[in-house]
Amino acid sequence: MSRDPRFDILFEPVKIGPVTARNRFYQVPHCSGMGYRYPNAEAHLRGMKAEGGWAVVSTQEAEIHPTSDLTPANEARLWDDGDLPALNAVTERIHAHGSLAAIQLVHNGLHVANRFSRMIPLAPSHAISDSLDPVQARAMDKTDIADMRGWYRSAALRAKRAGFDIVYLYAGHDMSVLQHFLSRRHNDRSDEYGGSFENRLRLFREILDDVREAIGDSCALAVRLAVDELMGPSGITCEGEGKDIISALAEFPDLSDVNLSAWSNDSQTARFSEEGYQEPYIRFVKSVTTKPVVGVGRYTSPDSMVRVVKQGIVDFIGAARPSIADPYLPKKIEEGRIDDIRECIGCNICTSGDNTNVPMRCTQNPTIGEEWRKSWHPETIAISVAPEPALIIGGGPAGLEAARALAQRGVDVVLAEGSGEWGGRVARECRLPGLSTWGRVRDWRIGQLSTRVNAGLYLHSRLSASDVLQYGIPHVAIATGARWRIDGVGRTPQSTTRVSLARHPRLSRHHPFRWAAGGAGRWTCHRLRRRLLLYGQRARRTARQGRPHGHLHHAGIPGRPLEQKHAGTGTCSKAPHRTRGRDRHGHGSCRTHERSAGTVVRLQRQDPSGRLRHPRPGHCPPALRNSVAGAQGTRRRVG
Repeated sequence: MSRDPRFDILFEPVKIGPVTARNRFYQVPHCSGMGYRYPNAEAHLRGMKAEGGWAVVSTQEAEIHPTSDLTPANEARLWDDGDLPALNAVTERIHAHGSLAAIQLVHNGLHVANRFSRMIPLAPSHAISDSLDPVQARAMDKTDIADMRGWYRSAALRAKRAGFDIVYLYAGHDMSVLQHFLSRRHNDRSDEYGGSFENRLRLFREILDDVREAIGDSCALAVRLAVDELMGPSGITCEGEGKDIISALAEFPDLSDVNLSAWSNDSQTARFSEEGYQEPYIRFVKSVTTKPVVGVGRYTSPDSMVRVVKQGIVDFIGAARPSIADPYLPKKIEEGRIDDIRECIGCNICTSGDNTNVPMRCTQNPTIGEEWRKSWHPETIAISVAPEPALIIGGGPAGLEAARALAQRGVDVVLAEGSGEWGGRVARECRLPGLSTWGRVRDWRIGQLSTRVNAGLYLHSRLSASDVLQYGIPHVAIATGARWRIDGVGRTPQSTTRVSLARHPRLSRHHPFRWAAGGAGRWTCHRLRRRLLLYGQRARRTARQGRPHGHLHHAGIPGRPLEQKHAGTGTCSKAPHRTRGRDRHGHGSCRTHERSAGTVVRLQRQDPSGRLRHPRPGHCPPALRNSVAGAQGTRRRVG
């Protein structure tokens, strides 16, 4: 198929300083969870984006010095020459497909705790580190500032040696020392680097000059800026200093990459924002600079992409999540295969990988992150040498993807769904407010299967074990999923912790809390204790069997006898609060606690039916008995 002429503008080359991008598709810097620890996986991931048609492919942020140590996060690194081989591999994979390679240099300032390097974090002013660690960032003196400039220069020289075409200076998401100096919130210096807007911009200007000199005229210089923090007067705004920064820098950088801060605002989920949600904040940028501008907005529609270019909002279609969901998005538009685009649903499971410091995943693209380790490709899959028919039971996301992949391999597939609609849980979830894009998980796979002559799709086809055996299909996959529990049970399968509030003027009107037993029970105590403290009351936990969890008692009036309210009677009795628990070996115990209290928080182990539960030794739950019986040949209904 040929490209629709409406989209020709997206494939115009765009000049970025001394280099030229072959089209307007630009993968902006984004974390992958692979970074310096998994260099081969990182290189193949970025190379796949270039193969799919992205004209510019960027790394994630690259730490420039041990004082910017984000451990345990797994980003890129440019601490010294030892980091060059990993980055060389990235640029080689990107260049192999004719794309430009970009690297984002960063010193994270007070955003790090330096857990690996154990160095003291640096900041414009004395501040608590923006991490969970009890670490203080110290104010940079003039020597530190001179060192910072030298570190950026050295990193830029190394980036050039590694083969990068575009070198970024990162001043966004409240995670860069450059943005910290710009921010009145973080910078309360009284010297030439603090106070007025020009003073707070000074270090940024100096480092821009240093990096420009280092990379010369063979690499482009880009800046990534937060033009609005959505904090009103307390932060940078697109009407205020966000616009002032862009205007002051104007023509100096070869490209401006503009977005919202912090990253949670930049990467908003589909539930709370629509495609192009950043346009109102970045629209002004093209009016104050003639240099190319890239912006993001979770764009997946080619028509929307054409619109923002023609309206003069951006020159490049920036993307992180859409390039993860479909690395081949540009090529599919170019080849006229619009219906084949695997659109991002905005669920943000990809960003969760960065929070847990692991390689990312994608709801839409199961191959992401496995390009090297498993040699998975988002578009191609090996044809089966001797295909045998397969039956997939269950038309939810897993069943649809299994059927699609098998059909692509040349296998004759029968997909049977017991209900009257495809998609399983997604079919219900996408009807919730703000979650309509989740339906793309179902729609794309149904669309792909509908073009396959070797795929048979059947609704209203609930199957029994005997039905499956009668068909005689050699390969059967059961993808019937599970049901959400609605009884409040969490991670602990056999019991819950019930928390009831006997009497507190601010808390008793709420429904009883139900949490998983064990660790979650301790967390419940902690949260309730904090809530009671907010109301000016005293609360403390008492240990049971030598452990720091069990019961939380609220001490209201000193010396007041404990009062326990009887359910349904409205009366109170003065009595010790007795609770029954179990020790770590599963043995029952009964201990009595007497405390002066205005409120008793009662923790009880219960099963979903509401009864107190003390599992008997050797007791086999019914669900497990059924499961074992099924494995021994008992016929059960499935589907």
